[in-house]
Amino acid sequence: MVQLSIDKNSQIDSGFVLIEETVPGGAYWSGVIKRGNTLRITDLEGSRGVSMLCYNADNAIERFNAADTAKIQFNAFPTQGKVLYTDMGRILFSIVQDTSGCHDLLAGCSNAISNSKKYGPGDWKNSRDNFLKALTRWGLGKKDIMPNLNLFTRIAVKPDGTMEFREGCEKPGSFIDLRAEMNVLTIISNCPHILHPNPIYDPKPIQIQIWKSPAPAADDLCRTANPEAVRGFTNTDALFLQ
Repeated sequence: MVQLSIDKNSQIDSGFVLIEETVPGGAYWSGVIKRGNTLRITDLEGSRGVSMLCYNADNAIERFNAADTAKIQFNAFPTQGKVLYTDMGRILFSIVQDTSGCHDLLAGCSNAISNSKKYGPGDWKNSRDNFLKALTRWGLGKKDIMPNLNLFTRIAVKPDGTMEFREGCEKPGSFIDLRAEMNVLTIISNCPHILHPNPIYDPKPIQIQIWKSPAPAADDLCRTANPEAVRGFTNTDALFLQ
């Protein structure tokens, strides 16, 4: 039986860590997190935002669906206890820990045009181009980019429908733990949020850890949150019964 591998200070026992990497500001990372392992993303120095895409690694036609993730859970700002849904009603990741609480499903990602408007002329790294570069390595491309998840930033939606960036989410040391419920191809771009107001391009490094986490308990918050979550996990687990 796998024992709990996190101490009271939320430090992971090094014996359970499978991969640990630092992703510099402006860079990207991609990899497959196997079912049952957990991806921890840590804000090391006060993140300007992190954009993420994810896919069923065994069949990339199935991928993250931001609209369903928000609609099914009545929440466009996912945090601990929530899950990330695919476009087929299955679960990619469960958010089992979250010390940031600042994430959004609405704002999309930066691109070359948005960067040039904000920062002026220059070769500023942006998330759309990072996504394309990372996806190419996995035999995917432009058509496979969908609305993404943003981490470590918070926006508000005004009554007229416009979005406003809310400062104050920069918390060095905060992290989010994403437990893989299937084999998940994950693409991460460490570029500033498209709405981040800082006119100086100054992305901060983040840490990626993949660790062998305990199996979920019978009363696991993510798996028992509501009937929709139960159905999502039933559909997901069925993929691995044979």
